[in-house]
Amino acid sequence: MFKRIFLFMLTNILVVVTVSIVLNFLGLNHYITASGIDYGSLMGFCLIWGFVGSGISLLLSKFMAKTMMGVEIVDDRGRYADLVLKVHQLSKAAGLTKMPEVGVYQSPEVNAFATGPSRNNSLVAVSQGLLTQMNTEEVEGVLAHEVSHIANGDMVTMALVQGVVNAFVMFFARIASFALSQAMRGDRDDDRPVVPNFLVTMVFEMLFGFLGMFVVTYFSRLREFRADAGAAKVAGKQKMIAALRRLQQKFDNTGDSQAAFQTLKISSKGGMMSYLSTHPSLEDRIAALERSF
Repeated sequence: MFKRIFLFMLTNILVVVTVSIVLNFLGLNHYITASGIDYGSLMGFCLIWGFVGSGISLLLSKFMAKTMMGVEIVDDRGRYADLVLKVHQLSKAAGLTKMPEVGVYQSPEVNAFATGPSRNNSLVAVSQGLLTQMNTEEVEGVLAHEVSHIANGDMVTMALVQGVVNAFVMFFARIASFALSQAMRGDRDDDRPVVPNFLVTMVFEMLFGFLGMFVVTYFSRLREFRADAGAAKVAGKQKMIAALRRLQQKFDNTGDSQAAFQTLKISSKGGMMSYLSTHPSLEDRIAALERSF
């Protein structure tokens, strides 16, 4: 669900900023010439390092999820044996040949996520709150949804989308930084910028990175519909709908004060912030499943 994309985007932002700082101190800015910016060189530079940022984020995704969420990996011999066996059963039905790791993290929220750099190196994690507040069929619907994300290769797809967004963020941030430094310099003979260029670039990268989130979350919402459809095929449409309706019930009971749940996690009640939601509204997801098959 939400955490799969949020953790990836957070890691990506940190990696891109770190890469930019390192490149600045290494002096790897050969796109700036005596006559101004060489746009071809700049675009090549940004494409390479934009995809490096998203690639590193993808490789770190499972490790970051385990570390930041405190995920405990479980096996089929302990307390969560039924959970592991169900994930493996759904994974085989979805066509996976390498079973994902299964983990549980301590949180009262009803949530689950799948992450990992590839179909053969993945993780399905569920919250303790989900296991205690959903019945068996609803849990199976959620697990099927997360397994479907893995089978569809959604993390790789989102890494490619993020790489393109990173490239354009770096590209336009450097153009804007150069233009601003030239404007602030004016007719001064001193070549030293009024404000260090790399600081201005960082500010523009954060600004354009925020705008880029609208693109990333749009593609994320499209992938959610596909994952719902995949879950319906391997677990049954009614189980997926039942899971979504239980989530909708939980969502409706949170109240407007819990804005983080509404705008950033599994749904949104509309408004401008819905465009930053990683998931479509639960109503739209249920309606799409009811129209299918």
